[in-house]
Amino acid sequence: MIVMKFGGTSVGSKEAIARTVGIVRSKQEERPVLVVSAMSKVTDMLYAISDAIEAGNSEAADSALVQLRQKHLETAAMLMPSDPLWREEAYSRINSICDGLKAFADAQLASGEKMTSKEKAVINSKGEYLSSNMICCYMNSIGMKTTWVDAREFMVTDNDYLQGIPDMAEIERQCPKVIDAAFATSAFVITQGFVCKAADGSEAVLGRGGSDYSASLIGMAIDAAKIEIWTDVDGVQSADPRRVTNTRRISRISFEEAAEMAAYGAKVLHPKTIEPAIAKNIPVLVLNSMNPEGKGTVILQSSFIEDGVRSVSSKEKLRLITVSQPVMKDASSLLTRIFAVFAEARVKVDLVKVSPTSIMVTTDSVDYVPAAVEAISEFASVKVEEDMAQISVIGKNISELKVALKTASDQLRDSRLVSVAQNDTYVNISFVVPLSTVRDDVQKIHTYLFGREE
Repeated sequence: MIVMKFGGTSVGSKEAIARTVGIVRSKQEERPVLVVSAMSKVTDMLYAISDAIEAGNSEAADSALVQLRQKHLETAAMLMPSDPLWREEAYSRINSICDGLKAFADAQLASGEKMTSKEKAVINSKGEYLSSNMICCYMNSIGMKTTWVDAREFMVTDNDYLQGIPDMAEIERQCPKVIDAAFATSAFVITQGFVCKAADGSEAVLGRGGSDYSASLIGMAIDAAKIEIWTDVDGVQSADPRRVTNTRRISRISFEEAAEMAAYGAKVLHPKTIEPAIAKNIPVLVLNSMNPEGKGTVILQSSFIEDGVRSVSSKEKLRLITVSQPVMKDASSLLTRIFAVFAEARVKVDLVKVSPTSIMVTTDSVDYVPAAVEAISEFASVKVEEDMAQISVIGKNISELKVALKTASDQLRDSRLVSVAQNDTYVNISFVVPLSTVRDDVQKIHTYLFGREE
């Protein structure tokens, strides 16, 4: 078996869905488990519904619900114009989901109470149910016998309803049974990314962008031969092509490099995608559904990867927090106290630098930082700098670059080198720069490392 995950743009229109289903059909001999995201822009609609309910605006909530229903009904009609049986089945499933969502929204509006994370998860998950049901009907309408599976039968997490942490052991127990049963009567299986079931049985989600993670977890559980992540770009690039010119496709990278790229700003993969694949040493392919003949990128064990720089990435709108004490005799003790505060306040730290006089960290957390700063200020001096960004250069055996990179850009000469994350062979060299210069700096670094195309 293989797992094939398709993102929102790959299922975002009638044409995109038809192309995606054609790709899946070509893999029938490999017994594909199809994992789909919500149609592009649908998650934004669902967030708009949540926001309207929070604001007590029934008119805005109803308008977004109408758009949601209409988008899927119209797409189903275009996909199945000559098959009334499966078209009506698709209509029925779409209307059932939308009717349930409207009833839920009306009840929340009537209560006048602020929605909890549990209630928001109920709304946020509906995009994947709509897309997977519609695509399942379409596949059956063109002779591809397909079974629809509810991911919540096996995707079990803790009780964080909006950022669920998977129960790996339970997923490995339940998922193979569910998938095998589905294949017993069908050639194809389709399920949802992103959605999960909390430990208490409530509807929950893995966090925005979590469909990649879903696919990897399923791949791990069923011992898939490979996991294919289908997007709208030709594999993993040397930088974000929307911000950097002359980027290059990376033909293959290691699990470690891919994980660091995702964690440090690359947008192709969800940061947690690689973890389950590493556990079973399952190759991960990043492919372009708009160009199915393209070679994409394959993610493999490090032993198959040569030395060199892979990519330059960036994260924006960070905060740089500097903590110091008049006489810092025991940095490890101070670190322990600081990170205890961050853990309690739920502040996610990206980079850390310890010097003889201070400890610097970066974070993209917003809501929780003030409480953490207040707690730390009771035992140390704290300075918070807003509107910062980080640039990360990722590759294998590139530690010698850390000095050279400082001369690659005027801004980097004065930047603060916050982190050199290194294990046996892999290095992530990260710089902190002002947000106002980060895009120019990334371009300069990329040109310095990869040159210009002729």
